[in-house]
Amino acid sequence: MTNKNRFIPFKKEISGIELPTIFNFPFYYQAHEIVKLAAEQVQEYLISQIDWKHNFGLNQNDTGLVIGKMFGVLVVENSNNEIGFLAAYSGKLADSNAHAYFVPPVFDMLTKNGFYKPEEEVLNTLNKEIEELENNKEFKNIKKYFENQSKIAKTEIEEAKKELAKKKRERKIKRNLAVTTLSQTDFENLKEELKDESLKQQYFFKKLKKDWEKCLEKSETQLKVFTDKIAALKSERKQRSNQLQQRLFDNYKFLNAKGEYKSLQTIFSKELQIAPPAGAGECAAPKLLHYAYKNNLKPIALGEFWWGQSPKSEIRKHKEFYPSCRNKCEPILGFMLEGLEVEENPMLKNPAEGKDLEVVYEDEYLLLVNKPAEFLSVPGRNIKDSVQTRMQKLYTDAMLVHRLDQSTSGLLLVAKDKETYHNLQSQFIKRTVNKRYLAILDGVLQEKTAFIDLPLRVDLNNRPHQLVCYQHGKSAQTKYEVLEIKDGKTRVYFYPLTGRTHQLRVHAAHPNGLNAAIVGDDLYGKRANRLHLHAEYLEFSHPKTKKRFSFKVKADF
Repeated sequence: MTNKNRFIPFKKEISGIELPTIFNFPFYYQAHEIVKLAAEQVQEYLISQIDWKHNFGLNQNDTGLVIGKMFGVLVVENSNNEIGFLAAYSGKLADSNAHAYFVPPVFDMLTKNGFYKPEEEVLNTLNKEIEELENNKEFKNIKKYFENQSKIAKTEIEEAKKELAKKKRERKIKRNLAVTTLSQTDFENLKEELKDESLKQQYFFKKLKKDWEKCLEKSETQLKVFTDKIAALKSERKQRSNQLQQRLFDNYKFLNAKGEYKSLQTIFSKELQIAPPAGAGECAAPKLLHYAYKNNLKPIALGEFWWGQSPKSEIRKHKEFYPSCRNKCEPILGFMLEGLEVEENPMLKNPAEGKDLEVVYEDEYLLLVNKPAEFLSVPGRNIKDSVQTRMQKLYTDAMLVHRLDQSTSGLLLVAKDKETYHNLQSQFIKRTVNKRYLAILDGVLQEKTAFIDLPLRVDLNNRPHQLVCYQHGKSAQTKYEVLEIKDGKTRVYFYPLTGRTHQLRVHAAHPNGLNAAIVGDDLYGKRANRLHLHAEYLEFSHPKTKKRFSFKVKADF
């Protein structure tokens, strides 16, 4: 394999493998056998190669910054009808865009003769000048003196203002008392006296403000020499940075199966009316497809796997396959896959079709249903069929009091009117409702019971995935209890104290949680026949009778 040809032949015999006839949908797929074989070959290369070094955090002796990477393989057919594959990585690897084994980026901003490097140098120079000015000793001293004096001035002026208001109130009291105690002549004399006093105090207050303005003027002028220079440099930096970014967006031009080109600028800014996200076009999938089209290679199947330690916020397991990211890749791949026969988007199919809702309990105020797995609680963007829509067909004012993930089965509480809804929702908010979930985890837990506290927020780059985020995440707390350990799997009870999206799934899969994904979790673990998570038990107070109700429905796994 030369640098010019990134087509990699399979080392193992593949004649017995039946190739897919339609290209897999990149945002929801199960890796084909031949994709797994290609990935294994790439992984062997990563272990054995000696040309570069990158800290994936896989060795105990590794120190410093750990950066796991998403790698991709694209099984292709060349013009000689030979089956092989291409390999790529997302972003940079070992501080470089170019490695002989992997396809090159769609646009290499790091080439020596390109426009990016010289402009990056200019921006680095501007950053250095700004940093030097901001750390200049004279500037720091003037700034510190000005800030201290400004603080003293503000305090003195505020105190003088309060004294002025106090004296004004005292004069008012004197005038009001004098009306009934002094003669007309004495009263008029007092008014003049108080007026003079007011004018004198206002004069000294204005003088105090003017004196401070004069005192601060010199250091403010000295300070302005520096701040104006810094502001001008920052303005130039912003302008140059924006121009460089726009130029990059224009140079990232992607090919599709029809032989058409589109730039990042066109795909995001012009068609979607949004700025391209950082790193758009640098993921493995766009690199692989672009190279295949450019070199007359027919795409057969795609897969992307994680190599290295999991990031602190996301859930990424070493060697596991993951779908392409949505925020950056969906608009790009939407264009690049045009002209290629691709599997239908399974997320556009109604998962609840042919499924019935079992009513566990019903009275004139509420009802309780047993939601099957792969059944929406509320209408989605594309699929409207849901527990809510079905209930509203029976009862116009029906409202779901809480929700379950599409893939989670179990008890759902439905109110038939607003008053009942508000009462039941209040119970959830006050945490007087007891909930218990049954789950099977893909792993063995050491502790029999524990408490998980990992704050969550949505992954803006890859909805609906959730991230653990201590800065912007919302509190998410779960208790668990081990029931049984068998064949490398653990059956547990989950007791969620909060109700965040994907809370139990993330708390189970995250390394700082249980580090054992729920069996069948296609977002944070491995796909199976279904997600093994079931809302088994629910206890609440009836909104009218106040009687305590409890219900339990067994899981089908």
